[in-house]
Amino acid sequence: MAGMTPEGSQFDARQYDSKMNDLLTQDGEEFFTSYDEVYDSFDAMGLQENLLRGIYAYGFEKPSAIQQRGIVPFCKGLDVIQQAQSGTGKTATFCSGILQQLEYGLVECQALVLAPTRELAQQIEKVMRALGDYLGVKVHACVGGTSVREDQRILSSGVHVVVGTPGRVFDMLRRQSLRPDYIKMFVLDEADEMLSRGFKDQIYDIFQLLPSKIQVGVFSATMPPEALEITRKFMNKPVRILVKRDELTLEGIKQFYVNVEKEDWKLETLCDLYETLAITQSVIFVNTRRKVDWLTDNMRSRDHTVSATHGDMDQNTRDIIMREFRSGSSRVLITTDLLARGIDVQQVSLVINYDLPTQPENYLHRIGRGGRFGRKGVAINFITRDDERMMFDIQRFYNVVIEELPSNVADLL
Repeated sequence: MAGMTPEGSQFDARQYDSKMNDLLTQDGEEFFTSYDEVYDSFDAMGLQENLLRGIYAYGFEKPSAIQQRGIVPFCKGLDVIQQAQSGTGKTATFCSGILQQLEYGLVECQALVLAPTRELAQQIEKVMRALGDYLGVKVHACVGGTSVREDQRILSSGVHVVVGTPGRVFDMLRRQSLRPDYIKMFVLDEADEMLSRGFKDQIYDIFQLLPSKIQVGVFSATMPPEALEITRKFMNKPVRILVKRDELTLEGIKQFYVNVEKEDWKLETLCDLYETLAITQSVIFVNTRRKVDWLTDNMRSRDHTVSATHGDMDQNTRDIIMREFRSGSSRVLITTDLLARGIDVQQVSLVINYDLPTQPENYLHRIGRGGRFGRKGVAINFITRDDERMMFDIQRFYNVVIEELPSNVADLL
């Protein structure tokens, strides 16, 4: 996903909030109403059975802060402005809201989602497909750099949802290959990014071509004046859902990398670090379930004690392993991203990314486990030549500098 520009150190939250408030009140009247109902579970949201199946199959267990507040008002057909940092679950929020409201018997485009980059549009398409797996949803990503003819062919064969970048979507509307007559939901994702990339005029042009009675959702990490202007022009009594920027942070976590060069050298490096690992409790992240098993076997064959957990294990086994880990009887846990959000162990002070995450936002979910609630923590990233790009993206995404691991790592814990 495209990362937001991280706030620099000069960022003054108080000043920002008071400026926001001036913009949000019109003639002294609130333009938005805020929506504060919180649903602690997906089951409580009144979603269709087959949508729930898709949500659980995708690996979500408990809704994130934005999902707890944001899914229901969208499902009710309200115009929504949802503000939360990248990586907090906004995509699944609007995907669920759209999937809940589609008429599946009508194979016409009923929802249009705009995103600032091709990669993000394709990522949203994947999530929408996965969550809507049991509903039989038809989704198509309309993005630049692909065949216009192919787009036209897929659109004419009928889809429920189009996700795309503004240029290509406008082109398809203008050619009348994408017919707007049945579109009842319109979502702008990463709205601040889109406006800063100069898509404003195109977004306005697209709006002109859509039916006047349409539900609008704006999702954004920040709300610059241009984004507010869009909401004023096109939204009808929107509700605003705000998840505070301080709910997720990497403060207090020291981050390092180890240059392992080749994948094959990671295991040796990990074994060298093992004594350090066992001083405290540590979690080791890899990217696939198979690799969890492979790494666990290899560590055990070298007489290192480790536990492992991943999504293929039944819940009961996972619970037992997590209980052992929480109690401290096992000290090193090997796992995948799927479970990153579910690990909330007080004592974890070291996280090792044996594999870097495939999405920058998952980096926070992994290492944010380490320094929770103001405690200190250390994260060590194993970097091969192929990982350099991702390492760069992560540093830019979180506005951090990750340094090479010093030899006295044990002293840091």
